[in-house]
Amino acid sequence: MQERTQLYIGGRWLAAHGSGSIAVDCPADGSVLATIPAGDAADAAAAVAAAREAFPGWAATPAVERAALLKQVQEAMKLRGDEIARTISSEMGAPLAFSQRVQLASPAATFSMYAKLLADFPFAERVGHSLVLREPVGVVAAITPWNYPLHQIAAKVAAALAAGCTVVLKPSEVAPLNAFILAEIFDDLGLPPGVFNLVTGVGPVVGEALATHPDVDMVSFTGSTQAGKRVAALAADTVKRVALELGGKSAGIVLDDADFALAVPAVVANCYANAGQTCTAQTRLLVPAARYAEAAELAVAAARKFRVGEPLAEGTTLGPLASKAQQQRVREYIAKGVAEGAELLTGGGELPAGVPAGGFYVTPTVFGRVRPEHVIAQEEIFGPVLAIITYEDEDDAVRIANGTPYGLAGGVWAAGDERAEAVARRLRTGQIEINGGPFNLYAPFGGYKQSGNGRELGRYGLEEFLEYKSLQFRPPAKG
Repeated sequence: MQERTQLYIGGRWLAAHGSGSIAVDCPADGSVLATIPAGDAADAAAAVAAAREAFPGWAATPAVERAALLKQVQEAMKLRGDEIARTISSEMGAPLAFSQRVQLASPAATFSMYAKLLADFPFAERVGHSLVLREPVGVVAAITPWNYPLHQIAAKVAAALAAGCTVVLKPSEVAPLNAFILAEIFDDLGLPPGVFNLVTGVGPVVGEALATHPDVDMVSFTGSTQAGKRVAALAADTVKRVALELGGKSAGIVLDDADFALAVPAVVANCYANAGQTCTAQTRLLVPAARYAEAAELAVAAARKFRVGEPLAEGTTLGPLASKAQQQRVREYIAKGVAEGAELLTGGGELPAGVPAGGFYVTPTVFGRVRPEHVIAQEEIFGPVLAIITYEDEDDAVRIANGTPYGLAGGVWAAGDERAEAVARRLRTGQIEINGGPFNLYAPFGGYKQSGNGRELGRYGLEEFLEYKSLQFRPPAKG
């Protein structure tokens, strides 16, 4: 068992203010994997003070030097890649192959991307007789989730550091061990003290202390919509900037001329990636009513191909959920789907066969004949549960897709990109896959409605951490 006893504040590893600790469970079998410090408001305040002191120097550091540091982080992450991937798989349950391909590769690429973007980013430009400057917003509190733990850390920390901000990171206590590795990397690289700080603890203590602290200029939060509302309300008192990346209930629309044999399994795979613990997961499969039977058969066949097992075991394609609480939550939603009268096509609330006792596993589940108003069609489940909903025509599909409080992602499948794009343009959501188009780190990531505000990744993510300043000069005298 790993025992972490120190926080990273002001360039030093320090004991937490309090003596409490938090157990990190292993989702594969329910055992205790590690313990971490239970930081408190005093630890948060110390980290903010360190970040505030470091801010002027880091903000004044030339962009080329900040870029060099970010590139070094990416290289160090690759050197410790096996350790990082195994750590993430062990603490939150993603299959090792998925952790290597996504949980590690994506954050490493994010640090590299921001190093490249700094090469020609316009921090100053002339607008008539004004000089418009883009300056770092200040001290950033980054509060991150457990589902893609290091990816979400990188999306915030790399962009904030690139902008010239200093950072206090509070990772999820469910999957925090990867954050300690990142802090070690920063320490080994000689990042100036206070530029990056790590405080572990629970949201109602450390997270709320950061959201209310008057010396925090911005909070960047990823998590549930409920928690995001709380962060925004707390931050409002000091009128700090807030960026929120929250929940989703995305629709994968398969139009009548699409290749169903390709599209339906792709939507199932999208839904089940990371055991369904993906905010952009297309958990609603929308198909023409006339082709429901065909779609249902394809979805069930695709679901049954997933191999549930221990995350470090060879051949596992769907690991456990990250926590006992999340497992219970998903099983309750499955029970609600049955109670609402949806057709349980495969899976259900019973544990998968052959998994370790005590692990947080859920059987891949497909519901058919789900109505748009059903709870399982409206609320984010965050597990491997797909709801098949039928529509009458394109207008009906768009209405159903837009008919939730969320607007984070989605997908449209058609015989050609042109028709799929026409439907996608009508969806009120932040990113949409056209015929299975892959994720793009350089494109903006974020949502509409209660999926949040602000954008991450690419130059759009960098701009979130910048303020505008206009310098007005006297125009030259006319001859």
